[in-house]
Amino acid sequence: MFYAYMLRCADDTIYSGYTDDLGKRLAVHNEGRGAKYTRSRLPVTLAYFEPFPDKGSAMHREWEFKQLTRKEKLSLIRKFERESPARP
Repeated sequence: MFYAYMLRCADDTIYSGYTDDLGKRLAVHNEGRGAKYTRSRLPVTLAYFEPFPDKGSAMHREWEFKQLTRKEKLSLIRKFERESPARP
């Protein structure tokens, strides 16, 4: 299982990525060993994720996230928070 995800950074920006282990990836980001973008914006929290059966699909969805406006990203996050799925 792979995931496309969005993180909310301490400076209130949104970072998008993909992974096969959300818990581990979030920990790596918060240890300052994740993406260069997030290193200076710690701590980060998991704001949104979608599961995918393969890496290619997750990578494609990450690319789609990056095409969204901030307003569109926040709308997805708010809807996700209302639905309250189980988080890893």
